[in-house]
Amino acid sequence: MSEVTVAARAPRRSAPRAIIIPGLVAGVLDLIAAFIYYGPHVPIGIAGGLIGSAATNGGPVIYALGIALHFTVALIWTAIFYAVSRRLVFMTEHPLVCGLVYGVIVLNVMSFIVLPLSALHATGPYQLQEILRGLLTHMIVIGLPIAYGVRHFSR
Repeated sequence: MSEVTVAARAPRRSAPRAIIIPGLVAGVLDLIAAFIYYGPHVPIGIAGGLIGSAATNGGPVIYALGIALHFTVALIWTAIFYAVSRRLVFMTEHPLVCGLVYGVIVLNVMSFIVLPLSALHATGPYQLQEILRGLLTHMIVIGLPIAYGVRHFSR
């Protein structure tokens, strides 16, 4: 096989690809899980985190805002993982463990810092079933795609 053929098959490795692709994958998977658990009005709730209860009166624009915010947050979490993994190389060497742990970190930061500071001021109390479902979901649909995606696109 020639060098040109091998180079053409190798995925391009760059910071934007290592952030955008895994971030979008994690965002899609998380949004699907949210739709399954909570129904199709999830983006309105997400937008409510920014604009408050006025989001419930919104239409397609508010819905689109919620989706845009959701993907923005997913891309931010991916960028954080990418940036930290540049210094802590083991994060890309052990994506299974680090991805699962990162999903737990994401859930905790979102539940105990971001949501309470949002316009909705969501603080719980949380039931055990919700906590376990949230942990599993964030570990599998957020942590793992981000960890494996960053590993794949940043080597």
